[in-house]
Amino acid sequence: TLRNNMQLARTTRMARLSNPLRGALATSQRRNFSRSKPAQRKVCVVGAAGGIGQPLSLLLKQSPLVTELNLYDLAPFTPGVAADLSHIDTPAKVSGFVGGAEELGKALEGCEVVVVPAGVPRKPGMTRDDLFNTNAGIVKGIATAVAENCPDAALCIISNPVNSTVPICAETLKAKGVYNPKKLFGVTTLDVLRANTFVAENQGLDKSEVNVPVVGGHAGITILPLLSQVEGAEFSQEHREALTHRIMFGGDEVVKAKAGAGSATLSMAAAGARFALQVVRALNGEKGIVECSYVESDVTSASFFSSPVELGVNGIENIRDVGTLNEFEQGKLAEALPELEAQIQKGVDFTKAN
Repeated sequence: TLRNNMQLARTTRMARLSNPLRGALATSQRRNFSRSKPAQRKVCVVGAAGGIGQPLSLLLKQSPLVTELNLYDLAPFTPGVAADLSHIDTPAKVSGFVGGAEELGKALEGCEVVVVPAGVPRKPGMTRDDLFNTNAGIVKGIATAVAENCPDAALCIISNPVNSTVPICAETLKAKGVYNPKKLFGVTTLDVLRANTFVAENQGLDKSEVNVPVVGGHAGITILPLLSQVEGAEFSQEHREALTHRIMFGGDEVVKAKAGAGSATLSMAAAGARFALQVVRALNGEKGIVECSYVESDVTSASFFSSPVELGVNGIENIRDVGTLNEFEQGKLAEALPELEAQIQKGVDFTKAN
């Protein structure tokens, strides 16, 4: 009957929309298959064999927007990860690379989007800053390889501490004479996914219909969800403070729950894939794509700052400001900026000293 058909269509639509990544994948599939000559997009995941890298690579392989997917890691079983994914019946050709700088260069050659979850994960009791000494050097090496092998690629940094590793990349690319601020991104999408989830649960809303802008940085108090800008939501002061704190320290919640077995890997993979595919869609010419991302910015006194960013064929088309903040958010932003600026400077100082 007509009623049954309408109910089925609505159910199908809601199933697609119930997950932002699923919706992005489904939309991209329809659009891509409707073209006689889909754009050829080559993506590389650096750190592809790790806890974030494997599910991230799986999600990218599932998208028809990706036609070549290169996986690089130091782990000797990386070619096995590539072989495993290559059996999935989607268009992307998957290749695995393992070894030193030469193999990393081969993996990166000609890539248009590079996603970097490489580095050591966070463990119980560790802050993102504790990761700095190890991950800073790893990220600097990767940025050097990107500069030498695919300098025009969009570089999406997941490796923590993002507040410092993104400035490390910028300084490294500057030293190589290839820095393009429109194509360097710190992936803060997980903060948005958490905010959407927690707010929807608090307000009894559909998660697919909630969009919480999250600005600032990607660690602790530098993360600032703008709850006052959520349409149709009303928060008591108690709930506003509790939700803000939970979003700021959502990563700690996962680290504790995993009891030493790791950090937020699956949700981070979903967030990383969502952002990378949005970048690809923008490179393909789709309009109106806006994602929060940690980028070089003059929105505040911090030289890098996360806010809604309009993506286009050249990377960043426009960086939006934070809009109108309530008194609570203004106070949190004032607390965040000195911490964020110190973490940025730490990354800059590291690069200059090494």
